[in-house]
Amino acid sequence: MKIFKFGGASVKDAESVKNVANIIKQEGAKNTLVVISAMGKMTNAFEDVINSYYNKEQDLPQKLNFIEEYHKDIMNSLFEKEDKIHQDIDILFGELGWFLARNTSQRFNYVYDQIICFGELLSTKIVSAYLEKLGQENVWFDVRNYIKTDSNYRDAKVDWQLTEDIITAKVDANKINITQGFIAANDTENTTTLGREGSDYTAGIFAYCLNAESVTIWKDVKGVLNADPRVFDDTTLLQQISYEEAIEMAFYGASVIHPKTIQPLQKKEIPLLVRSFINPKETGTKIARGSTLEPYIPCFIVKKNQILISISALDFSFMVENNMSYIFQKLHDYQLKVNMMQNSAISFSVCIDNKFNKFDAFYNELQNQFKIDVQQGVDLYTIRHFDDKANAIIEQKGTSLLTQINKETSQIVVKPF
Repeated sequence: MKIFKFGGASVKDAESVKNVANIIKQEGAKNTLVVISAMGKMTNAFEDVINSYYNKEQDLPQKLNFIEEYHKDIMNSLFEKEDKIHQDIDILFGELGWFLARNTSQRFNYVYDQIICFGELLSTKIVSAYLEKLGQENVWFDVRNYIKTDSNYRDAKVDWQLTEDIITAKVDANKINITQGFIAANDTENTTTLGREGSDYTAGIFAYCLNAESVTIWKDVKGVLNADPRVFDDTTLLQQISYEEAIEMAFYGASVIHPKTIQPLQKKEIPLLVRSFINPKETGTKIARGSTLEPYIPCFIVKKNQILISISALDFSFMVENNMSYIFQKLHDYQLKVNMMQNSAISFSVCIDNKFNKFDAFYNELQNQFKIDVQQGVDLYTIRHFDDKANAIIEQKGTSLLTQINKETSQIVVKPF
């Protein structure tokens, strides 16, 4: 069995849905399970609904109307007015309205998951109905009845044994199956979500449980490149990456594939293919057991808008285990992700993300106990399989503030010119 995953960009409008249907017809007309994300930027749109629900209730009707009109515009281009899909979509919007009107919980993460799931439910209903309209019989199912998790809303952990038992018993591997990515359910049937890169992870879960032949992630790029083309002019397609290399690259911030997607595939040596839905005849990139990298060239990963901090004791004493332990605890408390670190006898430097805007609180707590130097707005470049030429390319992008090199990886913190 093959597992396909289509992200939001691949189903952003009516023409995109037609393209996905053509790919499914040509590549997976049987023995295929298709995982689909919310259409276009609809996850962001549903997050706007959640924000309005909590903070700007007067904006809620407008936000909901935008989502409804978006989906109905797509449906009007794909279906006749009398087609049943219109009724199915109306029912889903009715369920969403019912939740918004009746919910009494103040738990943000719980509410988030109960609302955000409608993006995937709407998109899969539309794609499934369009395939049926083309004469392509398929089975649509609600993934929440298959993937079971704990109740850690927005980052739920999979109950692997129960999930595998359900999937192996209920999925008909001889048919085309259409289901949702990103969402699941707990033991009380409340919706949960799987966290970052959740739809890719969903594909990995089904592949593991069904002993799939392969997983294909369909993207708007030709595969995995050795650098972000928005940052670098000259990029190269990576034809093959080992599981281990993909995890290393993801750890440093590459948008290859999240490690939690790769791990279940690695256990059963199921290859992961990254292919282009724009040019589906191209082979793309294969992530599998074997060669570390083909071709074996430097790979550049960039994290923009970082903060570089250098911390030292006020009395110039050594930075030893008790200091470091305290600093790491505070970094954890304030949700500041460490992307690079380096220490000397009297100082400790870290390059961090300030995703949750908690750096100022961290700084205020530590400044009475330590001397802290801060450089904001820096870029962190990581080069896997670096050479002198690759390092020189990065050093031309700004003033190098900190460099760290090991056998396979070079990291350079740069203040842009």
